[in-house]
Amino acid sequence: MSIYEYSVTTPTGEILSLEQYQGKVLLIVNTATGCGFTPQYKDLEAMYEAYHTDGLEILDIPCNQFAGQTPGTDDEIHEFCTLHYNTQFPQMKKADVNGQNALPLYKYLKGQKGFEGFGKGPKALAMSAMLGKIDRNYKTNPDIKWNFTKFLVDRSGNVIARFEPTASMKDVEKSIAQLL
Repeated sequence: MSIYEYSVTTPTGEILSLEQYQGKVLLIVNTATGCGFTPQYKDLEAMYEAYHTDGLEILDIPCNQFAGQTPGTDDEIHEFCTLHYNTQFPQMKKADVNGQNALPLYKYLKGQKGFEGFGKGPKALAMSAMLGKIDRNYKTNPDIKWNFTKFLVDRSGNVIARFEPTASMKDVEKSIAQLL
């Protein structure tokens, strides 16, 4: 299957086919409003403003599966993001990214790019330590590990990269710029 055969749901319940993004570079990210990584919204919005006219689209999919860090309604989440980070990119309906109720899109994304580690540095070590207590086998499965995991899709619909929340946003931006 192709990524363009999947869809997501908007907060108003509209089904949004990813087919409409053919020819665009996509960054798909599961987000949270009460997470230590929430300030990444600032960087995401800056990238959207810088590259949207060149073909970048960001799909924000709020998820409450990680320590309950996205407890609000879709309207509350949208209000938080626009008030605190002036986000303009599309925000989807809150959804699961792991487990039995995971969005089919996320099952596909995880099948294309599995978990490859958190990298180096204090945040990476902290994430590894925390997840080691939650799931001893976290390194060997493709599940989303935490909020703000990002998947980068090229203009042809190929999943090019997976960035864990600990990845440098400068590295994410550099990868996006190379695809544009």
